Amino acid sequence: MKKGVGFVSLAQQRMLLSHNFNVSDNSVPELNREQFATVFMKGFSTYENIKCRLVDNPHWIVEILFTSDQLSPQQVGKHCAQILAQKRRSQQPAEQPIPDILVLGGMKTTPPTSTSPESLQPGEWGVDVVETASVEEFLRAIAWEATIAQRPADGVFKVELKQV
Repeated sequence: MKKGVGFVSLAQQRMLLSHNFNVSDNSVPELNREQFATVFMKGFSTYENIKCRLVDNPHWIVEILFTSDQLSPQQVGKHCAQILAQKRRSQQPAEQPIPDILVLGGMKTTPPTSTSPESLQPGEWGVDVVETASVEEFLRAIAWEATIAQRPADGVFKVELKQV
């Protein structure tokens, strides 16, 4: 399994999550920072090899620590999408759809923008957890393909969870 850009072996990886709530129809309530963090802290509580906590950072909300010899960043991203979808389904009547969920991750390769330990550091994963009415429209609006075009394949990932 590939470990990450420029790293031969990493036992533990760090991922920071932000939340992009791109839902305007009030189909689900917007989550504040604490509620968002709690979704993942509860969702990952049964995983022995994943630690999760709220961070004090203006952009990043949740820190996830995981062992890369057991899980890839994309697998952790997939778990994030499933955990958020499960939370959203629990807030809705069964027949009412929930928003599409996107988990977009990229490994930081540039110098840190802050010396704070709560900020994203080189070699760590910055992940945007997106709730949206349309995956395709959101990806087009942020020019995802152009954004990732110059990045190494093992330095980015995308998880889509479309609601049908």
